[in-house]
Amino acid sequence: MASNEEENMTQISEFILLGFGDLHGLQFLLFGLFLVIYVVTVIGNIVILTVVSADRSLHTPMYFFLGHFSFLEIGYTTTIEPMMLRTLLSAHVPISFPGCVCQFYFFAALVATECFFLAVMSYDRYIAICNPLHYSSIMDYRGCLQLAGASWVAGFLAPILLMILTFQLTFCTTNEIDHFFCDLKPIMKLACTDTQVAEMTSFICTSLFALGPFMLTLASYTHIISTILRIPSTTGKQRAFSTCSSHLIVVSLYYGTLGIVYGFPSGPQYEDLLKLLSLLYTVLTPALNPIIYTLRNKDVKVALGKLVK
Repeated sequence: MASNEEENMTQISEFILLGFGDLHGLQFLLFGLFLVIYVVTVIGNIVILTVVSADRSLHTPMYFFLGHFSFLEIGYTTTIEPMMLRTLLSAHVPISFPGCVCQFYFFAALVATECFFLAVMSYDRYIAICNPLHYSSIMDYRGCLQLAGASWVAGFLAPILLMILTFQLTFCTTNEIDHFFCDLKPIMKLACTDTQVAEMTSFICTSLFALGPFMLTLASYTHIISTILRIPSTTGKQRAFSTCSSHLIVVSLYYGTLGIVYGFPSGPQYEDLLKLLSLLYTVLTPALNPIIYTLRNKDVKVALGKLVK
């Protein structure tokens, strides 16, 4: 009896990503569509990085953090989308055990880092609008470097314990992940051993490294909106709001899509819907961010125009 259990709990050397399943002949159309979105996302963020670096008028804390955010978005999409494109062309895409560990780690680390940067960018706007007289002393070059460095370090430290606990689980002989990348919930479903400790760690990590920055972001924007509403002139209100409107839209999109996916009930009947919803924060939101920051930001549009000329 014990030998049968051991056979069913053999350690696997690779996983199989099932992707989106049967797409009824639409796989080539979807491959082309998502490839275009991926290329546009990467190019859009490279353009923002180039503009922010090249134009001296954008060498301010706000655009310093935007440059880091754009670099982060390139890594974030590159961690997921090339493998997703492979799953569109093949129903069963193998990924090695170490490859799955790496993809999970970098995805989780970049998600956490993005949460921290969104909080830092909100704090920057809070100081600029609510405490403008002390802005230059608080958000000096050293302060910006410390905030950016802390965001990167905290983000990449955040998922280490969860990654170790998840991939130390014993997995059944079934190695098929019903997803287009190595995400936490589909991986845990393959485990033969108790996942309670890993699930509790996931909850704590989410509370600390996603909900924590979200609450800081929410607090910043509560103070910002309160301050803007107290400005007597309509022109003053519009000018103040224009400096943070792009970031507010990005924050709403990012946390809105994350909340929909990870707050959605899990169950076999929802698996296909959850995969589609995952596209919101892995594909759609990163593609919209460069568009939002260029189309809704006058300074970036002017700098981009000068660079093109």
